[in-house]
Amino acid sequence: MKIAVLALQGAFAEHEQMLQQMGVDTFEIRQLKDWQQLKDGLILPGGESTVQMHLLRQLGLLEPIREDIRNGLPAFGTCAGMILLSHSHLNVMDINVRRNAYGRQLSSFQTVGPVDGVGDRLPMTFIRAPYIKEVLDDYCQVLSTVDGHIVAARQGHRLATAFHPELTDDNRMHRYFIESVCRQK
Repeated sequence: MKIAVLALQGAFAEHEQMLQQMGVDTFEIRQLKDWQQLKDGLILPGGESTVQMHLLRQLGLLEPIREDIRNGLPAFGTCAGMILLSHSHLNVMDINVRRNAYGRQLSSFQTVGPVDGVGDRLPMTFIRAPYIKEVLDDYCQVLSTVDGHIVAARQGHRLATAFHPELTDDNRMHRYFIESVCRQK
């Protein structure tokens, strides 16, 4: 199993550490030639979605990534990565997202909650986090809500969370991505 991690901006190193602790090989995507490597999945990390979209376009990565996800490459987006997967950005997941839904950096918070198929009492770290305003297709499953807002969803081989599982010691979201999304595609 080899997972590509978009390494343009955001908490990509923490995703890599989490996966490596699980025995999963990773490599970073920084330019188009990196994308040519064989991979079993892709992680789109948190950060700033506008900056990431700009860099994806500038580096010629936008269309190859979009095409590979549409053609079945498993993808896991966290926070800004969830925004990238959404209808208004890469348009590979049937969700509409509200950016910075929980306010400014000072409004960041942690909580615990259940995620369907993953487990109960998962630690969830929200940093200027988005949430899913709307699921546009019945094929897209809501996996978790916090205070009535959708914070995790799955649509086939695509997984999205508004929170940052890579900033905790709990690897259950990453394990779910590897075992239930990547290996089940």
